Amino acid sequence: MKRIAIDFAPASLARSWYRLGPRGWALLALGLILCGAALALAAQMLARQNALAAQLAAVRATVAPPKAAAVVVAAAPAAVIDAAQANAVNGAILQLNLPWPALRDAIGAATPAGVALLALEPDPRRQSLKITAETRDAESMIAYVEQLKRQQLFGDVVLLRHEINEVDPNRPVRFEIDAPWGGR
Repeated sequence: MKRIAIDFAPASLARSWYRLGPRGWALLALGLILCGAALALAAQMLARQNALAAQLAAVRATVAPPKAAAVVVAAAPAAVIDAAQANAVNGAILQLNLPWPALRDAIGAATPAGVALLALEPDPRRQSLKITAETRDAESMIAYVEQLKRQQLFGDVVLLRHEINEVDPNRPVRFEIDAPWGGR
């Protein structure tokens, strides 16, 4: 007849040790031996590191630091920038600092589908944007100028000039607008 293992006792650490068996005890002993060997190796490496650090400190103490030689550094002559070069640099900086995202968003919000933008020419010194556009009729042109005036970014938007293209059969109106930015 086969032996039946019936165990109604609650699980505990003592019961786990009791039921470990010979293979479990052998694995536990092997693990403890390996941990001891690793601890001994770590202690040996730490002692060697301390010995090498002491050797390095002794070598550094025997070697005298080099004496600082008196070095005379000649001052570089001050760069002389003429007015034309300074103006060119300042103009480039102004071009780089244009508020393109804000300008693009304001123009995009104000431009209806019936208006074709042909050119955007910023003047960073005046903080102004010259817009060249084309539309089918004068009413759309005037409505576009009024829409640009309502934008927070632009100040006094002014229609500079306009002309009707008589050569084109659709007779579009081409116009230029001056839109200074900087808000109100």
